[in-house]
Amino acid sequence: MTTYADSSALVKLYADEHGSEAIRALGLVVVSMLARVEVAAAIWRKVRMGEVDAGDGAILTQAFEADWTSRDAARRPFIVIALRIPLLDHAAGLAATQGLRAFDAIQLASALAAREADPGCDAFACFDAGLRRAAAAESFVLLP
Repeated sequence: MTTYADSSALVKLYADEHGSEAIRALGLVVVSMLARVEVAAAIWRKVRMGEVDAGDGAILTQAFEADWTSRDAARRPFIVIALRIPLLDHAAGLAATQGLRAFDAIQLASALAAREADPGCDAFACFDAGLRRAAAAESFVLLP
């Protein structure tokens, strides 16, 4: 079983918070290209909210950036689903049918694209209630 991880799950690979151990135990996960922005934004939000100091925020961001830009596939803890026009078109439909926010619709469309490419990608890791509900409606196994 392969797991798709939205950005709320992926950030837990870098920041120690509730659910981090469960996400780290998954090993290699599939993510949307959208995570490139969302994870960095989530880390810096933690700095602004006082959850981590600026130095730790920089370290977490550097670790994420190193993984994201690594050319060594064995080093990367994730496989990236590219954002393409058909995927965005699908996301627009999901926003309407599932009542999702824009980025959540892109996350779900990315997960569905991953499952289409690999039927074994049938698990969905997420910490957002609305996106979890929509993923369950699309027959994903929810983790954690």
